[in-house]
Amino acid sequence: MSAGFTAAGEGVSITLDAGEASVLSSLVSQILGLVEPGVTGDDPLERALGIGSGSAPSDPVLARLFPSAYAEDEKASEEFRRYTEATLREGKRADAQTLLDTAEPGVLKLTPEQGQAWLRALNDVRLALGVRLGVTEQIHDEMAEMSEEDPRYPALAIYEWLTYLQDTLVRALW
Repeated sequence: MSAGFTAAGEGVSITLDAGEASVLSSLVSQILGLVEPGVTGDDPLERALGIGSGSAPSDPVLARLFPSAYAEDEKASEEFRRYTEATLREGKRADAQTLLDTAEPGVLKLTPEQGQAWLRALNDVRLALGVRLGVTEQIHDEMAEMSEEDPRYPALAIYEWLTYLQDTLVRALW
């Protein structure tokens, strides 16, 4: 397993083996497929400004990636989502694409901007995986007692690895 990210000049650096680069690329590709461009209305101005319908996503992963802005005010959340979701989706897609474009086996040197994009993309993957796996705050305790034969173990181990990568990246960037 990689030693994580380290500060490297103005940016950050990490050494990934072929398997690690492949796992990252696969997971981020899935996010890219999930976070399709936002749907806008038929009005040309709405399309130009990226104004969408405002409906909350029904997929629990998308609901986690694009949470309601106002928990107690559905109408305000809908209005906020209407004006922001297309741009948020664009940003998530750009971050995922940056990771895909740079995640190769060997020593990677990322600029601060690329490091920030990796940080956001890793966070999106962790959120999505966490939702699918039903991760709670007790996950570390559960994993400590979990057998490697448990069918959830490999996916949870990847979740833990992503957490480690994200932690080392935050430390290297700041």
